[in-house]
Amino acid sequence: MTATTVDSGKPLIMLVGMGDLSAKVLNLLLSHPATNRIVLAGRDTETIRRRGNLALFTATNLGEHGTVDTVQVDLRDVDTTAETLSRVRPDIIFMGGSLQSWRVITALPKETFEELDEAQFGPWLPMHLTLNHLLMQAVRDSGIDAKVVNAAFPDAVGPVLDKVGLAPTIGVGNVANIVPALTLGSAHLLDAHPADVELRLTAQHYFSHYVPRFGDAGQGAYHLDVAVAGRRAEIDHGALFAQLDNRLKRLGGVDGQLLTASSAVRVLRGMATDSGVLAHAPAPGGLPGGYPVRIHRDGATLDLPDGLGLDEAIRINEECQQADGIDRIDEDGTVHFTEPEMAIMKRLLGYECQSMKLGDVSEWAGELDAKYRAFAARFA
Repeated sequence: MTATTVDSGKPLIMLVGMGDLSAKVLNLLLSHPATNRIVLAGRDTETIRRRGNLALFTATNLGEHGTVDTVQVDLRDVDTTAETLSRVRPDIIFMGGSLQSWRVITALPKETFEELDEAQFGPWLPMHLTLNHLLMQAVRDSGIDAKVVNAAFPDAVGPVLDKVGLAPTIGVGNVANIVPALTLGSAHLLDAHPADVELRLTAQHYFSHYVPRFGDAGQGAYHLDVAVAGRRAEIDHGALFAQLDNRLKRLGGVDGQLLTASSAVRVLRGMATDSGVLAHAPAPGGLPGGYPVRIHRDGATLDLPDGLGLDEAIRINEECQQADGIDRIDEDGTVHFTEPEMAIMKRLLGYECQSMKLGDVSEWAGELDAKYRAFAARFA
């Protein structure tokens, strides 16, 4: 659909990769006048045009009138993508594309999924890093000053690309996804209204994935600060976490992506309005793991609680990152994976990658994709 109006006072937001998450983000963006000037980018322009029309018609039915354009983008063609970005000139790019969604392995039989899930998320990094690397090269080559908001494993993608000066501006999801439940759980334990409870959580993806499933922190390092009406409150973390696997248990899978979409829109709306809103986000400025931040037009500034310095926050997230299967990231962007987690990938899939140079990420992604497909075919 071609936009009928141009409002230069609103940022132009480009959504790249129109899967389920981006579709949910699109619907939420169109519900607010500050974020309803949108362009959808993907390879199949007819499909995304229809997706855009559905969202636009739905918003119109609710009295919201935005604009949705479509452009053809194939991220593997960096030069053409850069030319398209230079022509369209989005102010903010939301990256929802990945070579393999995190939820793919959940389609395996339950016992098989649980066995493979013990490898954690780190070994799957090539599937999320590859397209982000291509996109960020195109953004660099385009000459535009767009801010990039990444939804594909930002906890690790951000710090890897930061080593070569290509980090997305900020990530979404993960640390942000667990904060609402922790807020409600804290309110319950402290007999407070949720609106009076303010959390500041520093944690990597492993923590936000593990606690809701098992009701404890597992091997994940984290730092949690809870305040009620502006005053720091003491709280039993064990009792708090246990609620997430009990009274605060939520739907996961595709349905659960609505929560990630809301975390993305909190960031995107904060950037669009330069609001300074408190949020939680992974990889602000390419840092490893997730942090409490204030969202502004140019991205985010850290809003760590008193007593937690930046160096300690990074150390906590790098330690938690090891529980997620990534041992360390070298200064040239080479990623080293942890042995126990990679051993599971080798035993089940026949895939083994002890270290990965950034320049080889596409090849590793191709190998991982082929070996996972062969493994999954056994259960079809």
